[in-house]
Amino acid sequence: MTLSVLRRGRRRPDGGSPRRTRSFISKAIASVAAAAAVLFVGASSSAAADPYAEPLTGRANFSSSFQHGMVRVDGGQLHYVKGGSGPALVLLHGWPQTWWAWHNVMPALARNHTVIAFDLPGLGDSSSFATGYDKVTTAKRIRQAVNALGHRQVSILAHDVGVLVAYPYAREFPNEVTRIAVLDSTLSGFGLEDAYTLSFHFLFNAAPAPIPERILDDKDVPTYLGMIFDFSVNRAAIDREVYYRFYRDPADRTAGYNYYRAYAGDAENNRANASRRLTMPVLAMGSAATFGPAVAGSFRQVADDVREVVAPDSGHFIPEENPQFLVSCVNLFTGVTATPPSADLANCAA
Repeated sequence: MTLSVLRRGRRRPDGGSPRRTRSFISKAIASVAAAAAVLFVGASSSAAADPYAEPLTGRANFSSSFQHGMVRVDGGQLHYVKGGSGPALVLLHGWPQTWWAWHNVMPALARNHTVIAFDLPGLGDSSSFATGYDKVTTAKRIRQAVNALGHRQVSILAHDVGVLVAYPYAREFPNEVTRIAVLDSTLSGFGLEDAYTLSFHFLFNAAPAPIPERILDDKDVPTYLGMIFDFSVNRAAIDREVYYRFYRDPADRTAGYNYYRAYAGDAENNRANASRRLTMPVLAMGSAATFGPAVAGSFRQVADDVREVVAPDSGHFIPEENPQFLVSCVNLFTGVTATPPSADLANCAA
């Protein structure tokens, strides 16, 4: 079984051999180094030596109650991590992260839900996709994967770019989405553009190819992504090395840029469809240090039932910086618990 943090190849959309833009020599060196490491420490001790080691398929290391898998969708395959029982809860991460962003909250959420955390198309262990990084197409791919895994009715918990995908999923398939919880992002066309002046990465990532691809190389990833992860209050809570490993891959970086390159079109689509208002409950959570109440303000322009929550003691990366608050809020929002234990959780209640 290949460990995803050591695996340097991306599965092709057709399920064939890995397809990367790295040179053959670089891949060969990485493969030899990884093989030597495994032979030296033994397969059974790999996860212990590297706390971030996870398989591409099979039982998860971070929690034995979860399974990794791959599911085919139009244009490629999506990697997912699934566990628990009960109503389906789909987790959608943001940029520059992977499904791992949720690993601190997944075991607790799985006590009452079937939790399915995806790597967004083109990111993490999911396939590279040539096109389709607009959020409507991305939402349709996620839905296709959800259906292939045997689920139709879902709730969605999303962060950052995942928020921009959760909205059209709920809008286009309202009878299939029970409720959505969106974390620390406003919507394209409804406030996200106001954040562009706060960090240059919005426009840098959206620059036409190959401008960012040629400016930022593998060795620059920790510096660039480190700046993004510093939009946190609890900086030590972010497992940066996990994300550095994936985004050192040029294919992941280009996919990330393509999500941003689609923002202008996403904004146009969102504004054109704003009259198709969401009627399911929307939990709109911003962190106290970043978007705060702006998330709810954005969603009130497209949804009827918006619950405004501000996450304390957290920057942008709420699932990692304050996982207990998030779990408590989601359990209230989904009706697992009935009484808010504190005032800052009051608006989470179903």
